[in-house]
Amino acid sequence: MWISSILAVTHLHLKQESQKGLSEAEIVKHKMYNFSACSSLSFAIVLQPRMVQASLKAKRDGVGMNTCCTGYRTKVPRNVNMENLQNGYLFSEISRCKLQHIEKFPNSKLISLGVGDTTEPLPDIIASSMAEYALALSTPEGYRGYGPEQGYEALRKAIAESFYKDVSVKDTEIFVTDGSQCDITRLQLVLGANVTIAVQDPSYPVYQDSSIIIGQAGNYKDEALKCRNIEYMRCSPQNNFFPDLDTTSRADIIFFCSPNNPTGHAATRKQLEKLVEFARNNGSIIIFDSAYASYIMDDSPRSIFEIPGAREVAIEVSSFSKLAGFTGVRLGWTVVPEELLFSNGFPVRNDFDRIVCTCFSGASNIAQAGGLACLSSEGLKATESMVQYYMENARILVDTFTSLGLEVYGGANAPYVWVRFPGSKSWDVFSEILEKTHIITAPGSGFGTGGEEFLRISAYGNRRCILEASRRLGNFFS
Repeated sequence: MWISSILAVTHLHLKQESQKGLSEAEIVKHKMYNFSACSSLSFAIVLQPRMVQASLKAKRDGVGMNTCCTGYRTKVPRNVNMENLQNGYLFSEISRCKLQHIEKFPNSKLISLGVGDTTEPLPDIIASSMAEYALALSTPEGYRGYGPEQGYEALRKAIAESFYKDVSVKDTEIFVTDGSQCDITRLQLVLGANVTIAVQDPSYPVYQDSSIIIGQAGNYKDEALKCRNIEYMRCSPQNNFFPDLDTTSRADIIFFCSPNNPTGHAATRKQLEKLVEFARNNGSIIIFDSAYASYIMDDSPRSIFEIPGAREVAIEVSSFSKLAGFTGVRLGWTVVPEELLFSNGFPVRNDFDRIVCTCFSGASNIAQAGGLACLSSEGLKATESMVQYYMENARILVDTFTSLGLEVYGGANAPYVWVRFPGSKSWDVFSEILEKTHIITAPGSGFGTGGEEFLRISAYGNRRCILEASRRLGNFFS
């Protein structure tokens, strides 16, 4: 039954592709190209495992990285916070596994559904706008140098109009940057080392790692890789992926991602109202990550500022990366409301502006031209089509795992499918699926102890890759 269900789903979508003008023979003919196109690991990331391996070897040998090489050493001590980081960054570890697998199986036609990187080409209107802007830079009339560190006014206004029209966010409260991941670190610089933080468990690893680097987290307190000064808010199927705030200790800063990476859960309005109330009662600041808001298909809030009272307690970071396929272009934004104040009454916005002006010279003007094109009427239609494409991929994956009798979450409001393998270690399941099916996934424990027994499957891939992955998984589990 399992395999017949998978074959039925695969055949249906192959038929749909054929109706678009591609025969099944053409689909098979182009598989080699499309499998390689599915890999979302850039050249930069591919190089990282060498550093990861060196770090791991140093730890095994009982020495620090500064003693890996013989010869002259400076007298500058290493940042002790860096020594508290465990192993390599999750996605670099996945990349290392990918390289090892390719060496072992060079003809395996690997499919990458691990790293959440977009794979489809940019819409013409967006790419053309950036190309035209870049070409204009070669003319005296079109050349531009430094722009405002906060971003060009036209783009800030377009972001406010497109995403915050109904919640009264001003363009002067929006900072255009090179992505939400970078802004998370800049916000850490604003907040400093003397604050306590809370993170969802599981959650995007950057929240914890940036807290460790800045010195907020303290040492690991046990083998579960939990830091002493971090409050871990367990989000599981048992609590509908929303923490029990009645038992959650107060923290100065609450990192919260919705739709969540990795679980794919979009917090409901009622849940976010509880979160804002919790922050207001405790005098906390919420850093709300809405990078996947464009994938919400129901009436769940797309912005924390849809919740009354959030302007006094929340910052929102967001991105064009998954909205428009800008993972390599690099463009995002952060909203810091004027009403958000530190305990001494000083505006948080002013300090973030100071950090941006000091540590950042503004987002690429070419990328900003692309962002402005994204928010034109034609651009919004094109990006919506791209989002729908990936959400159809997610539906196929959900159907696949559901037909196999597994517990499946996510995929309805996010491009990630969260699959449970009861009683199993997530890295073991990751390794077995990679070995037997040549499919890269993401082990849930890499997102926190609450992710043990789970795998995150990314829907970012070419449709043919998704269908082939479904076929392979059906054969494997049967």
